[in-house]
Amino acid sequence: MDVVTIRKAVREDCAPMLELIKELAEYEKALHEVTLTLEQFTEDGFGKAPVWGAFVAEADRKIVGISLYYERYSTWKGRRLYLEDLVVTEAMRGKQIGRKLFEATMEYGKCGNYSGMVFQVLNWNEPAINFYKKYSAKFDDEWFNVSIEFKV
Repeated sequence: MDVVTIRKAVREDCAPMLELIKELAEYEKALHEVTLTLEQFTEDGFGKAPVWGAFVAEADRKIVGISLYYERYSTWKGRRLYLEDLVVTEAMRGKQIGRKLFEATMEYGKCGNYSGMVFQVLNWNEPAINFYKKYSAKFDDEWFNVSIEFKV
């Protein structure tokens, strides 16, 4: 197996990260929903006011996985880490890369004094659901996902 390194993302990682995000969107049957440009993605992560952070998994100088997160605030719990995407390229799945990325993100949250980490998983994504169950994740079926799109 290739040696895999987990590290914080840097600006130069944005293009391969966006490709992995698109791979995830395709897996989720929603590639047409990805409208984010590389320029906006890079600015949002490494510009004057970054809104996201990430860990990347690198093998043979190629990005093969990402864990992208940002801070959110709960009026009940305080600062929370929100895991937006955890994705490993299909060719590298089953090699514990997702586990390493997930655990690096959890450790970041613990060290940063966040009160916890929240995320979403599609109800049909059994591999992901089973993965999160290994961490005693709490699944909540009371709340609806709600979004409103703004024209930019």
